[in-house]
Amino acid sequence: MEYLSTRNDKISFKFEHIFIKGLSEDGGLFLPKKIEKFSEKEFSNLKALSYVDLATEIIYKFIGDFCSKEKLHEIVKKSYSSFSEKEVVKIRKVEDLQILELFHGPTLAFKDVAMQLIGNFYEYYLSKTSEKINIVVATSGDTGAAAIDAVKGKKNINIFVLHPNNRISPVQRMLMTTNPSKNVFNIAVEGNFDDCQKLVKQMFSDREFSKSINMSGVNSINWARIVAQSVYYFFCYFKLGKKEKVSFSVPTGNFGDVYAGYLAKKMGLPIDKLLVATNENDILHRAISKGDYKTNKVQETISPSMDIQVASNFERLLFDIYNNDSKKVIEIMSDIKNNKFNLDQFSLKKIQKDFISGSLNEKEILETIKHIYKNNRIVVDPHTAIGVGAVKKHNGKNYVVLATAHPCKFPNAILKAIDKKEELPNHLKEILNQKEEYEVFQNNIENLKSYIKKNCK
Repeated sequence: MEYLSTRNDKISFKFEHIFIKGLSEDGGLFLPKKIEKFSEKEFSNLKALSYVDLATEIIYKFIGDFCSKEKLHEIVKKSYSSFSEKEVVKIRKVEDLQILELFHGPTLAFKDVAMQLIGNFYEYYLSKTSEKINIVVATSGDTGAAAIDAVKGKKNINIFVLHPNNRISPVQRMLMTTNPSKNVFNIAVEGNFDDCQKLVKQMFSDREFSKSINMSGVNSINWARIVAQSVYYFFCYFKLGKKEKVSFSVPTGNFGDVYAGYLAKKMGLPIDKLLVATNENDILHRAISKGDYKTNKVQETISPSMDIQVASNFERLLFDIYNNDSKKVIEIMSDIKNNKFNLDQFSLKKIQKDFISGSLNEKEILETIKHIYKNNRIVVDPHTAIGVGAVKKHNGKNYVVLATAHPCKFPNAILKAIDKKEELPNHLKEILNQKEEYEVFQNNIENLKSYIKKNCK
């Protein structure tokens, strides 16, 4: 398997390189040069597999000679051994929808599914080299905690997590900032998630800096995360035993999770539509419904993981619909940076063959949480509620909604919606009484680089 950059389709890299680097030096995102569909026989053989075995078969197609299939199976099995569900995820029927619960990992968010695997990939890679790696990652709430849990205490690796100060839930923050491991550094940036993400991209693009610290990234821009997340689309489809196509509603911030569904479809999974579900920060909804990809001011909401205006993984889709033309993508990304990009009608129609979209305001999110609880005695978090509400707006049939986080991570929103206090599981309650450790920084790239250089040795 060879990889290219969305901004240079002439280069060629192996999986090991694109996994460790995360983001291409030219600012582009890595993609396979070719994505092959499963044959009918291969597809049939996947249906009865356990989650671990299924993940092994799918991921192995993308990693080349990174490791043997036997070693990959061992790594996958280890990665999911800490999940509370034996089969990693759980499907629950709610009214006329299927809810795919992805939050049974150690930090109660779908990010654990990919991040636990990535943490063990790092450990395997570093066991064969004398390198030291420094991960720098931006989080809108859940990625940071999942990444920290995946690499805490591991040798020859540090992690620096940037989160927007006072713009994530207290529980999301404490899951990161109470971790005592010496290789974990939490940074609260005065700004929003887009500011954090921009800082990380600037550090990657600074070749001298990124090389000096052997910088790596685990945001959803890392292709390994996309591949790992594609697995649960397959697993869910097989477990449902459907013969017809299934649609998925995906609460979406950075476009990574829904792009994983798109990857699954490209590999041959019978997906009808991928519904991109957003909150009031609705740039993706505007882009997919009418081609408008102009950014607005980020609104603070009760679904903070979606408080994003620049969805990084959308670049991968643009590369695809513009026929793998990296020069065109560079031009588009320049227009996006200058806030003057609109999708042409031909390209918009291509996107709408696979994607539809919807957005919910704050009132609609709370009403959806209340409705689900009143009629089903099930509590969903605000992001999952957006996924449900978006389906209802489309009068969607045969939909699976991805439940991306445990509701206990958003206690204030749940209390406001249904006047019920959603408690943390017993094994996590201790974080509420632990000391938090994090540094607060202004949105200043040079100060951040100095801090990271000082602490990465």
